[in-house]
Amino acid sequence: MTAPALLVIAHGSRDPRHAATVHALCERVRAARPEVRVEPGFLDHCAPRVPQVIDRLAAEGVRELVALPLLLTRAFHAKTDIPSVLREAAGRHRGVTVRQSAVLGPSALLTAAMERRLAEAGVHAAERGTTGVVLASAGSSDPEAVAVIASLAREWQRTGWAAVRPADPSSTSDAVAALRAEGVRRVAVVPYVLAPGVLPDRIARGAAGADFLAPVLGDAAEVARLVLSRYAACARGFHPLRRAA
Repeated sequence: MTAPALLVIAHGSRDPRHAATVHALCERVRAARPEVRVEPGFLDHCAPRVPQVIDRLAAEGVRELVALPLLLTRAFHAKTDIPSVLREAAGRHRGVTVRQSAVLGPSALLTAAMERRLAEAGVHAAERGTTGVVLASAGSSDPEAVAVIASLAREWQRTGWAAVRPADPSSTSDAVAALRAEGVRRVAVVPYVLAPGVLPDRIARGAAGADFLAPVLGDAAEVARLVLSRYAACARGFHPLRRAA
């Protein structure tokens, strides 16, 4: 008996760095749990698409599959788009069970990953009290997703940063300017984004007036740990994983 396979679902991008980052994250997850089959699938722009991965796994005899949305908030893709794709693809294969896991955020592991990326950009822990952070996310029209980002900013500021301001790609430069106007000595922009692409590039342009720009979360060790945590929580409903535990 084997553990359920893990399908990591990313949005996809025409930017080749996006797919490369998703593949790197999957490699890190495989290294941590070599007994779990880990396959990436994309909703758009990149191959393989999610239905193609499910078709291939089903043809190879996989019967239990955890589909993990590589998303930081529970917005349209997690609520509507991905469930629809999964239902249509799984419905073609008798005996195949697909369970959709929770999205990645919010999580203390993601905050730890952002702390890691800020340190890599040159933001030292001793300067936390005089550094303001722009928490730059992809943005969303979904009220639940917006509330999650706002809550994350408030909670993170309580850890000692001079300020933490949420922003989307179009308002990053305004958030940097607002922190400057408030007298914050140093300003850092951290993209709350998993992989490079069009939106992270817009965030980077908006960060031109900041002192620091952190890299995207990418294949940070904390992100890989979170992927496995979400996988385990979802896969507990499958008999093989309970037997292996």
